[in-house]
Amino acid sequence: MKTIAFTLFILLLRIAATNLTTKENIVIAFYNLENLYDTIDNPMVNDDEFLPNGAKRYSGDIYRDKLFKLATVLNNIGKTHSRKGASIIGVAEIENDTVLYDLTRHFLLYQYNWRFIHYDSKDARGVDVALFYNPKDFMPQFAKTIEVLLPGKSKESATTRDILYVKGQLKEEWIHVLVNHWPSRRGGEERSAPARASAAASCKKTIDSIQAIDPHAKIILMGDLNDNPTDKSIRKTLNAVGTVKGIYHNQLYNPWESFYENGMGTLANRDVWGLFDQILLSASFLDSSRWGLQFKNAHIYSKPFMTEPEGKFKGYPMRTWEGNTYRGGFSDHFPTYVVLKIL
Repeated sequence: MKTIAFTLFILLLRIAATNLTTKENIVIAFYNLENLYDTIDNPMVNDDEFLPNGAKRYSGDIYRDKLFKLATVLNNIGKTHSRKGASIIGVAEIENDTVLYDLTRHFLLYQYNWRFIHYDSKDARGVDVALFYNPKDFMPQFAKTIEVLLPGKSKESATTRDILYVKGQLKEEWIHVLVNHWPSRRGGEERSAPARASAAASCKKTIDSIQAIDPHAKIILMGDLNDNPTDKSIRKTLNAVGTVKGIYHNQLYNPWESFYENGMGTLANRDVWGLFDQILLSASFLDSSRWGLQFKNAHIYSKPFMTEPEGKFKGYPMRTWEGNTYRGGFSDHFPTYVVLKIL
């Protein structure tokens, strides 16, 4: 009887350990929400096209449908790796805290009791970045914006989106998160590259200052970078690499290099895929000799219901707008996420 009892005890311990391992997966995500505006006129920004009498005839019905579509995606990101979904989600292209509040109170997301961090930036169109978080997993302690100073004295240099920096405890471990939406490629990739290099340099300066105090700091850089993983702003300015072997403590790990080199992406234009939506991790997330949060794997969340089923855009992300015509899609970007395990 003692042998049977002992065997049962060991089996129960193994089952408990398996359940704990599943439960302790942490999902970190990023999603460009493609012009999530409310329907109220803000005289401080250029939101005229997203008003009921604007070019897009942006009505309350369209707004509610857009919220439903986005909430559907946000509710499901990472669910195959963690039953509670994402613990932290960075987002881009949101107008204000009103749309963030409406998302958190949506019936599909209400159960998570998500909180958010957001600051208004100087973007001329009024779109910003923000951070959703589950307070059961993440406790922010400090947040601020980081200004991106672009080269030259152009009008654009005064209206670029800020970087959101948040420091807090994720499962009782200190982490640093930088949420980005770098300057677009409007005017051409080469011509606009210096602007993204400046955004990357602003991130690198912050990362260097953090690592000067703690070389093993856990740092997460996420966002719509408007550059691909192999571009100079990421490989050189951020010092990001796509391989685990031989990585130095002052480098960032970019799991999206292999995705991009295999022809995968998060947005498409003229049948060319780009992978602008990235989540980069400090090398400390790869050090299995230290306790705490460790990188497990990375994913592009691209389900059939989010994807154009036919026509010239077949396989592309199902976007919300085609010009001023409401198409009823989700976003012109697929979200990305990484899975962390706890050692």
